[in-house]
Amino acid sequence: MARWCYRHRLVVLLLWVGALLGLGAAASTAGTDYANVFSLPNTDSKRAYDQMEKAFPERAGDTDTVVWKVDTGTVRDQSVQSRIQPVLEKIGKMAGVGGVTSPYAGDRGAAQISANGRIAYAQITFAKQANAVPKQLVQDVVDTAQGARSGGLHVELGGQAIQRVQEPPTGLAEMIGILAAAVVLFLAFGSLFAMLLPIGIAIFGVGTGLFSTQLLSHVTSVPDLAPLLATLIGLGVGIDYALFIVTRHRRGILRGMAPEDSAVTALNTSGRAVLFAGGTVCIALAGMLVTNLRFLDGVVIGTSLTVVFSVLAAVTLLPALLGFLGSRVLSRRQRRKLAAEGPEPERSSGFAARWSASVQKRPRSIAVMAVVVMAILAIPVLSLRLGATDQGNDDASTTTRKAYDLLAEGFGPGFNGPLQVVSTSGDTNKLVQGIRATDGVAQVAALPPAQGVTVIQVVPTTSPQSEKTDQLIDTLRDKVIPDAGAQAHVGGVTAISKDFSTVTGDRLPLFIATIIGLGFLLLMVAFRSLVVPLTAALMNLIAAAASFGVLVAIFQWGWGLSLLGLGKEGPINAFLPVIMLSLLFGLSMDYQVFLVSRMHEEWVHTKDNARAVRVGLAETSRVINSAALIMVCVFLAFVLSGDSGAAMAGVGLAAAVALDAFILRTALVPAAMHLLGKSNWWLPAGLEKRLPHLAVEPAEEAESLPRASAGGSTVVHGFVRDAEGAPVDGAVLTLLSKGGRQLDRVTSLADGSYIVSVPAPGTYLLSATASSYGARARHVIVTDEPLVHDLELTEGEVDAVN
Repeated sequence: MARWCYRHRLVVLLLWVGALLGLGAAASTAGTDYANVFSLPNTDSKRAYDQMEKAFPERAGDTDTVVWKVDTGTVRDQSVQSRIQPVLEKIGKMAGVGGVTSPYAGDRGAAQISANGRIAYAQITFAKQANAVPKQLVQDVVDTAQGARSGGLHVELGGQAIQRVQEPPTGLAEMIGILAAAVVLFLAFGSLFAMLLPIGIAIFGVGTGLFSTQLLSHVTSVPDLAPLLATLIGLGVGIDYALFIVTRHRRGILRGMAPEDSAVTALNTSGRAVLFAGGTVCIALAGMLVTNLRFLDGVVIGTSLTVVFSVLAAVTLLPALLGFLGSRVLSRRQRRKLAAEGPEPERSSGFAARWSASVQKRPRSIAVMAVVVMAILAIPVLSLRLGATDQGNDDASTTTRKAYDLLAEGFGPGFNGPLQVVSTSGDTNKLVQGIRATDGVAQVAALPPAQGVTVIQVVPTTSPQSEKTDQLIDTLRDKVIPDAGAQAHVGGVTAISKDFSTVTGDRLPLFIATIIGLGFLLLMVAFRSLVVPLTAALMNLIAAAASFGVLVAIFQWGWGLSLLGLGKEGPINAFLPVIMLSLLFGLSMDYQVFLVSRMHEEWVHTKDNARAVRVGLAETSRVINSAALIMVCVFLAFVLSGDSGAAMAGVGLAAAVALDAFILRTALVPAAMHLLGKSNWWLPAGLEKRLPHLAVEPAEEAESLPRASAGGSTVVHGFVRDAEGAPVDGAVLTLLSKGGRQLDRVTSLADGSYIVSVPAPGTYLLSATASSYGARARHVIVTDEPLVHDLELTEGEVDAVN
């Protein structure tokens, strides 16, 4: 498939461009129909809503607020009333508005004016819930109300429906994330064309995914959070997957392969790993379905579609683009060097090789330090409190935030999160008296009953995000209502948020067990081991705890929150743990696959665990760290989106990826594998026979090697040292046949280690050369088993072999 896409590159490119433009045109014509469906069956707040909808169909919809303040005088002044009252009447006549409660309507309206007379509000009740109210209607309400503003009269609006039309600037976060990723890619590749490839793949993947999700929003419930999260994860995985393949392709060209063969090899190796990694991300996302929260179904659809299109773009569009570039995927300096000096041997040197050797020498110390760091970061998670951000977390310049602050100033902090006690039987007066006598209640007002249902508006003394408000809801449900002998339920936005948090928390253990179990099975099949997947599962839990600790410290404790410009601290969004754990599981599986697959390949060849872990880390850590750095840049850019929920998800995912890649996969995982030794690769014989075989990333076929004989291929490995026993980095080792034919050629790593492939048992000549050292060669006799053979180089000495 890769070769076909490479050779028919123009056809492939036109198909992708046509798909992107076609889906974009269809989505633009159809428009959006996103809906936040918070369906929480068998909860008290849902029963309250059902009773309200039955008795007050015109008032069961979303209730929003118009609030105004005067700089001088009072809101009762005729000059103020003459501007506000006509506006309220006009809004009340709009189709889709159930009613408007004005503070100027008799004695009942007096409660809607603050004690000092400078702030007042009117309630607008829509006929439908916020997610179902047409955006154009809401925009008309906003424009009409704000038209009453004057020099000394401030008019603002708040509520769930109002917030829907108050979109933050779109595209800014995505553009900054892409620019940051471009800088990292250019530093990694040194080539403008190579830098543009992963970004182009991500744009095609995210674009087709978002347009498809937009079209699907017309046939199923997709929340407006889904496209944001899909963009977040799509940019990250799209760039990362292309990065893995392009890195492998560039390495092939540098080793002397033709561009077409190199592209085919890259897709047949790293491309397979990308397919496996993309599949694990989708499986992790699908794990959200076990929570049975309908709100998350649309999130699964949007994010999974984007990941699928990103993978498809990486394995079809990318080889086509590689065909257009040819050798220009390398930098000019690399192309000149390749033309002048010929192919370079594969080598792992520099910081990655030195760090890998350090981990091998001091695995216990490095493992302890990594665990201590992660444990310290995880401490705040012990005070994790799930909830919902409200409009007090909006940007200070938005009308919803201004309305929120005005209402809190005029009527107290609890006014922004009123509770609705819906009573269907019992003594309503006794219930009202009991509620009024309850600690934490600021105001109580019973509305006229209808069809045997009475709605009691309860204003707490504390804000909607306060833990005391949650305690008040529990007190009303568990004590006040039963003591009054009434049949009643507590509803309202604040109660719904609390119930959503409770349901999410209760189902979180099942969700975690599901995704950890799936990850264990996938890795066990891929790497034929019980210890490797067990280690990966433990690392996932450690990464999750530490990343949530960072999230709690910033957004719940408020550490550094002012630097982000995101308002005051509050609880962690209830849906965030499920989404973050899904994405963290999928992404950490990616890194685990790319890291351990190289180790596993080395283990299969040498049966030397120390070498397998050392070489695997040295050869993959750089690309994993580059990929993680790109992810972190993309995720952190969403802090600039102006949306507190997006910022919280961005910071949490950035912390999770950074800790997973830079501490766990680079330090703790290899250190633990060094300590565990050969037991890393243990699998019971009975289980080995029953498990299906899955080749995540098959080894590249070295064209210079002859086919193995019946005796089977093996290797020669060891260390190259100088006279003092110090390792020689960059020594070139060549394996020759008896007739002088070169069979393999490699370069020693920073610790002096090397490994050459031997096609079959027999006698060979192994030579080693290095700058400032003399050449040295030895005949080696290789049997069916790997041969350990160390070489010593001396400065200026030439050792000839007859």
